[in-house]
Amino acid sequence: MKKPFERVVDEHAATVLRVCRAVVGVHDADDAWSETFLAAMRAYPDLPDDANVEAWLVTIAHRKAIDITRAGQRRAVPVADLPERPSAVGLPGEGDRDLWQAVKALPEKQRQAVAYHHFAGLPYRDVAEIVGGTPEAARRAASDGIKALRTTLADPDPDPDPDSDSGRDPDPDSDPDSDRDPDRVLKGATP
Repeated sequence: MKKPFERVVDEHAATVLRVCRAVVGVHDADDAWSETFLAAMRAYPDLPDDANVEAWLVTIAHRKAIDITRAGQRRAVPVADLPERPSAVGLPGEGDRDLWQAVKALPEKQRQAVAYHHFAGLPYRDVAEIVGGTPEAARRAASDGIKALRTTLADPDPDPDPDSDSGRDPDPDSDPDSDRDPDRVLKGATP
């Protein structure tokens, strides 16, 4: 017997919002999230009882994100008014701002693979079904994305003159970002 749809929303809302934010960005994520759950609510009665609900929702979110991205390319952007502030619900903490900027800068395939695997917790087989390709390709894209995030977060502003600090050992206690592990930050990113 299937759970009531309200309970499905309660259980998976944060995961879907994280995925939407990673795929379409902060400003369009709320729309993608809403459209995902509207479409899911209509289709939920026909969903088989043994279906993976989270993978199903992430697949819907992926398709809605594509729709929003395509619509955004055709939509005129008003410049006379200030943009509406995005909701604070689901915003990553201030300490994660660099992480979300780094995720946004990833190539699309890597960003999607990181979002679906690391944010939503989907296995690579499901990620491959959503983004296309093989599970191995999805694993590679996520791995490359994590590697790029580690590089970016470890040294977001590389020193153009690497010899300027030669002979000095960095003091890990003096670096406020020394404890930033992208895996820890991704898992701890709050919706």
